[in-house]
Amino acid sequence: MSNNGSGTLFGHPKGLFLLFGTELWERFSYYAMRAILVLYLTDKTVSGGLGWSTEDALSLYGIYTGLVYITPLIGGWIADNFLGQRRSIIIGGLLMAVGQFTLALPHSMVDPNATTAFYLGLALLIVGNGLFKPNISTMVGDLYEEGDHRRDGAFTIFYMGINLGALLAGIIAGAATAAYGWKAGFLAAGIGMLFSLLFQMLFAEKLLGDVGKVPAAKRAASMSQTGRNQALTKQEIDRLKVIMIMGLFVVVFWAGFEQAGGLMNIYTQEYADRMIGDFEVPTAWFQSLNPFFIITMAPLLASLWVKMGDKEPSSPIKFAIALFLLAIGFLCMVGAVLQQGDDMTAKTSMLWIVAAYYFHTMGELCLSPIGLSMMTKLAPLRLASLMMGVWFGFNAIANYVAGMIGAHVGESGPLAIFGGIALTAAASGLILVVFSNQLIRWMHGAEGKVATQPETAPNGKPVEA
Repeated sequence: MSNNGSGTLFGHPKGLFLLFGTELWERFSYYAMRAILVLYLTDKTVSGGLGWSTEDALSLYGIYTGLVYITPLIGGWIADNFLGQRRSIIIGGLLMAVGQFTLALPHSMVDPNATTAFYLGLALLIVGNGLFKPNISTMVGDLYEEGDHRRDGAFTIFYMGINLGALLAGIIAGAATAAYGWKAGFLAAGIGMLFSLLFQMLFAEKLLGDVGKVPAAKRAASMSQTGRNQALTKQEIDRLKVIMIMGLFVVVFWAGFEQAGGLMNIYTQEYADRMIGDFEVPTAWFQSLNPFFIITMAPLLASLWVKMGDKEPSSPIKFAIALFLLAIGFLCMVGAVLQQGDDMTAKTSMLWIVAAYYFHTMGELCLSPIGLSMMTKLAPLRLASLMMGVWFGFNAIANYVAGMIGAHVGESGPLAIFGGIALTAAASGLILVVFSNQLIRWMHGAEGKVATQPETAPNGKPVEA
């Protein structure tokens, strides 16, 4: 699709960097709120928390993050068929800004029990996110013609923007809440969302041109000889099968990874020795380790893929590597628990937790930006944002599962949960390696890779792509 923008920057359309900035501040808003949500819910002091139990807080966390990732299915469909991506982003961003500021209000202004405004704020964030999240990612792909070799690199740049926002979020939200209380963290999140909207509203027309204006289904129909959308072809069906199968492994990965905002967050708060001299590291700062490692390691990993040339792993193999790295990260958490021994009043070294975040982040780099890029290669045009919503829908399932797992910590203990996740991730990675060649065949050359054994028809002749 032609972007009709205003030239290139560092070899990429300038519109990419607008989307980079828009997503940076939206992710700042999301992660600032996520970094303090469970801690706010479980705070029983006079500083303004809701005083919930750990189990209830982690259960709500799983439901909330699950809905955050399932609503893009609806938002993607609305954008594909009615609003277009650009309008969906603006409407979604406005709803999220209002949601964050609602959380920042003194809840007693609305309800003496302090829950009505809280749930209203969460609802606005969920609905707004559904319109925003699938469409900005799809627009990155729309900046490039089919087969453009710059697309994977574009998603790596975009992904760095996501994580720069997340890095700033943990630091600023942690500092704001430490100095002024929980409401200051939610206020900072709302201000970040306003910055995101400002970027998009001021520069979209100049830098994006017509990208995202026309609903994808309408564009696809205009490209058809009949002027209507046709039935899916065999190649499109095969590619959709790859998306659905890979999504199962995405669920396994994110169900483990998302313990960062829940169980690992609480474990760090209660059991990690966070003292450096006389300074106690705020728990929320650990949420910035993941984006810090992404920003520092993403360029190195992207460079490695380029240097490998024809030996670069396929997407299924990269996903398998991600699962193995997740397993190693949780083995570090097992080490942290073992250091405590049977004494749960003892403190464990925070280096275990730093190491776990490092390996989890390296796994994320092998899965998340690769998955976003893969979606724009495999999804039919008329289903572009909807299928991006499906991709985030797998994250929804994973986040719900993550909340369920974390909520059972009181029954099973952290050692059993961390060890169980490590074993599940490693086994899933092995399964993916075994079936990777079949998945590559079903991609029909979308990545320029061909499996070693061609798919054959019943008569023994190779099947045409």
